[in-house]
Amino acid sequence: MQDRLDPVDRKILEELTQNARIPVAELARKVGLSKTPVALRIRHMEEIGLITGYRAILSPLKLGLTNVTYLEVSMNDTREHALQQFNTAVRAIPEVEECYMIAGGCDYLLKVRSRDMAHFRQILAEKISILPHISNTSSHVSMEAVVEQNFNLG
Repeated sequence: MQDRLDPVDRKILEELTQNARIPVAELARKVGLSKTPVALRIRHMEEIGLITGYRAILSPLKLGLTNVTYLEVSMNDTREHALQQFNTAVRAIPEVEECYMIAGGCDYLLKVRSRDMAHFRQILAEKISILPHISNTSSHVSMEAVVEQNFNLG
């Protein structure tokens, strides 16, 4: 897919990732085309699934969610049915910002946002520890975010 993006498409995507609310006229000016071709390119990238949506990015810090904990989760059952049960249940926990099934020393890695350690402990005890098929967890508390949301087309 990346090979089929011309420099104009790349510039459009770069601008949209910085500000998805940019007016098409301003975007067109920045990429050196008129509004209609830019709008058509955006629509095409949406239709082929390259652009999957637009959303507001909230500030966790302004919401008081200053604590980030990465949680390794090991499962006592890794058959497909058990994994699907876990996946469905973990998606329902709003404090879990990200969840990845991984290869390595554990089965899943979760990024959990909370107000403070007491709040994280409550989330762990009342929501995460009761998820199906968990055998154990290991927590890693973030001290500082060095890079966040740094995706670009490079």
